[in-house]
Amino acid sequence: MNVNTNFLGGAGGTQNASNNGSGGKKFFGLGCAGIGCLGIVLLLLILLGWGIGVYNGLVTQQETVETNWGQVETQYQRRADLIPNLVNTVKGYAKHEQQTFEAVVKARAEATSLKIDASKMTPEQLKQYQAAQGDVTAALGKLLAVSEAYPDLKANEEFSKLQDQLEGTENRISVARKDFNEAAKNYNIKRRSFPAILIAGMMGFDEKPYFEAQAGADKAPTVNFEE
Repeated sequence: MNVNTNFLGGAGGTQNASNNGSGGKKFFGLGCAGIGCLGIVLLLLILLGWGIGVYNGLVTQQETVETNWGQVETQYQRRADLIPNLVNTVKGYAKHEQQTFEAVVKARAEATSLKIDASKMTPEQLKQYQAAQGDVTAALGKLLAVSEAYPDLKANEEFSKLQDQLEGTENRISVARKDFNEAAKNYNIKRRSFPAILIAGMMGFDEKPYFEAQAGADKAPTVNFEE
């Protein structure tokens, strides 16, 4: 009887060992199907993390473009704010230059009426904006040229200060436009690069336009007509 008991106990022990071994092969209770599902979940998490990283990078680049566009608008507005005082100062000495005054006022009004949403900017919108600001630059050039025919105006201290402020603003505009183009370039390179291009198309990250190069665009326009 003792032998049989030991034999049965041994068989039970053998069965338990077999069960333990089988459990070990299931990797803590996970069968092959469970391991496959876990692998899929991990892969999805990796892809999700990658997608979030790419998306956030595009958002950062886009925000930089929009911030630089804000600087462009600020500097052009700064110039627009100088124009009324400049026109009034010139009027005090050159009352017969009414056509020139009207041209400046009209160009200013048209330029300041144009507003662009930087997040949805199109090449056509930027081209129109650039053309309007170019008209302001041309009109200002004619206004300041009037001073050549009026020595007293050229010698006026207020007129001289306004000229200096305008010239400084033109320099700021030139820098702001350059910075915007650089930011737009970096953004466009980012969105066209793999793998960001896969996310950009799906999430609406459109290409950004540039200010077009014009004659003398590499330096600020000259607004001081004194010899």
